[in-house]
Amino acid sequence: MKKSIFLFLLTCLFFIYPAKILADDSLGPSGDLVKIAQDLGYKVTEDYKPKSSIVIDAKDGQILWQDNPDEIRNPASMSKLMTMYLVFEAMKEGTFAMDSQVTASELDQEISCLYAVSNSSIHAGVDYPVKELITMTLVPSSNVSTIMLGNLVADGDTGKFVDMMNAKAQEIGMTNTHFNNAGGAEAVAFSGLYNPAGYDPNKGNSTTARDFAILAYHILNEYPQILEFTSQATATTMKGTPYEESFENYNYSLPGTVTGAAYGYEGVDGLKTGSSPEGAYNYTVTCNKNGMRVIEVIMGVGDWDDEPSEFIRHLFGNALLDKIYADYSMNTLLASGEQTVNNQKITVDQELKAVTKKGTEASFSLENNQLVLTSALPLVSKTFSPLAVNYTETKSSPTTTASKNTTKNTGSGSSLKDSSLFKLSKISLLLVLGITILVVFLALILLRVTRKRRKA
Repeated sequence: MKKSIFLFLLTCLFFIYPAKILADDSLGPSGDLVKIAQDLGYKVTEDYKPKSSIVIDAKDGQILWQDNPDEIRNPASMSKLMTMYLVFEAMKEGTFAMDSQVTASELDQEISCLYAVSNSSIHAGVDYPVKELITMTLVPSSNVSTIMLGNLVADGDTGKFVDMMNAKAQEIGMTNTHFNNAGGAEAVAFSGLYNPAGYDPNKGNSTTARDFAILAYHILNEYPQILEFTSQATATTMKGTPYEESFENYNYSLPGTVTGAAYGYEGVDGLKTGSSPEGAYNYTVTCNKNGMRVIEVIMGVGDWDDEPSEFIRHLFGNALLDKIYADYSMNTLLASGEQTVNNQKITVDQELKAVTKKGTEASFSLENNQLVLTSALPLVSKTFSPLAVNYTETKSSPTTTASKNTTKNTGSGSSLKDSSLFKLSKISLLLVLGITILVVFLALILLRVTRKRRKA
């Protein structure tokens, strides 16, 4: 009888919690990053395992990898990417230009002399082109240049600029992000020289790997010129002036750095690193290889006081890039022109290209005059739209066809499963298991009753 009760309870669980089981898969592909890196030949240990990570394709925002992507973390100097987003936005609106001059104040010079925060040299009264300040912010991670640019955007109001950072975060779907400062270093570290009104000077910024993937996605798609700065392994500012200064990028996955020469990865051309006592070592990287650009965010590697952590974050990052480029590729899933999709003749106005997992098939649905790719890969944000192209119905014979609702990819052979069918198959499997257990339960009851009758 005890076995019967156990089977009955197990049946109930299968019927009550199928949605929960499916929800666990909704974040996207995952795995043991330490084992993956070790299997690929990277010398890493469990002690340095990132606390969270995510990889998305930079074209459509599909999640290609995730591990604790929604854990709240301190981004440290990666925060400067939001400052850059607002700077490029202001330039697009015509507020100022790359060659606009920013005259350094006495306060700027004082901040630049603070040993506790990462800075470039700034001299009061000197005019600094916006382009040079951007370089200082993105390559050596200068906090004083970050503050100067924020003041330029917000008319000298540091609190207003942080307000703008938080407003932009909410606007683009960074739902678990809050900024307390412009550059990642707590305001208290500036010895009273930097105090954004309305924000706790003792608090750092907080975000998630998912949110920073969303931020990087928007920057790359709206202001791709940022790569002109982030791709520089080394940079020299204010050339030919008494204020000339040279820097090396802390992103050692960039080919060409001297300090991190062993960590350069083909195709990496940005974006930003960050480290702090609270947040450990982080980086947001983009890589363009084999015609596919991806965005990778890794947070919480090792310990801030442990020097090897700064380098090991790149080992994990490079290993993850190896895996992604081995598993996925960019493919033309459907050519433009006349097609037969889901037994319906249509004319597609443009080809449908997408990143897909190798060895899978692509399926489509026709919704409101759009041909939509039904992908097994989730999107990084609810604000992102499914991959789709416009179509019109046609009575003419198609020149090419998508047989039986799917299109096989050529070249790499990559395509996608229909996620709806995939989820349906999982639900069906759960129902079959539940029914099977229920039948077994009823059979045991019947057998028990039969035995009692025989004894009687």
